[in-house]
Amino acid sequence: MAESYFGGMAQLEEILARLQPSLGVLTGEPVPLSGGITNHNFRVTLGETEYVVRVHGTHTKLLGIDRDAELVASTVGAKLGVAPELIAAFDDCLVTRYIDCEPVIPREVAEHIQEIAWALRSFHDSPAQLPARFWVPDLLQEYSDRVHELGVQTPPAYGRAAAVAARIAAALQLSNPRPCHNDLLTSNLIRARSGGMLIVDWEYAGMGHPYFDLGNLSVNNDFDEDTDERLLGAYHGAPVTDARRATLALMRILSDAREAAWGVVQAEISELDFDFDRYARTHFQRLDAAIEQPQLEEWLATAGASTQEELDGQAT
Repeated sequence: MAESYFGGMAQLEEILARLQPSLGVLTGEPVPLSGGITNHNFRVTLGETEYVVRVHGTHTKLLGIDRDAELVASTVGAKLGVAPELIAAFDDCLVTRYIDCEPVIPREVAEHIQEIAWALRSFHDSPAQLPARFWVPDLLQEYSDRVHELGVQTPPAYGRAAAVAARIAAALQLSNPRPCHNDLLTSNLIRARSGGMLIVDWEYAGMGHPYFDLGNLSVNNDFDEDTDERLLGAYHGAPVTDARRATLALMRILSDAREAAWGVVQAEISELDFDFDRYARTHFQRLDAAIEQPQLEEWLATAGASTQEELDGQAT
């Protein structure tokens, strides 16, 4: 941990020297922010303004991160009022305005579901064209190829994840990709002390399936069926249909496939002090439990018979 931490600090010193001519002289010491499992994050004061400087982790391109897409998504999110203001972006870092905020827990995410659903819908409906595509079945193949290039074999659970992802892709084709966040962990949602929920860390943003954002949000924040109903109702502003329920259930599974595969790659390339093997196992286990449910075949049939217009719906 110490080696990777000081490595992040060494990069930060060079970044701050680059930022100070335009943003002001550094006041006080940078404060490391916890919670990140891809990058190093620091709270810094330049001039009289506080910022968050995120120092990019090593080899993040191997995770499918597109920094150009992140820049566009962060800018659009800020303009929509659903993300912090973007101040600067470079190859090695990203700077946003610091938001005085409270960390949230899954229960609070569920309590603010109306606001979060609106934020996602506004981003999905924006005209933004992100220069990256995000589709989990393709990503799983890319991750597998990268791990094999490192001389590492993927575990048997990886094959099961890829197989079910292919079945879901056959039922729910990516025919109308929209700008999506694609990484709605609890730690990527913050509650400003001044009021309102914001979405942070847009580095996996890409043109994808809006329901992946919904499923990713749901499964990563431990939503129950009632909360899923409220999420779908708030997102569409309309009664919930069986096709939408089935699609959300399948995207929860697809989310765990992605998280597990991501953990497999990170275990080989990351310098952060985090148990990525355990992270992958946790998501593989939840994935296996989900695909053993008797409703899986029904979800696939119902979602596969739905139209894109029904899934898109219209928010009111």
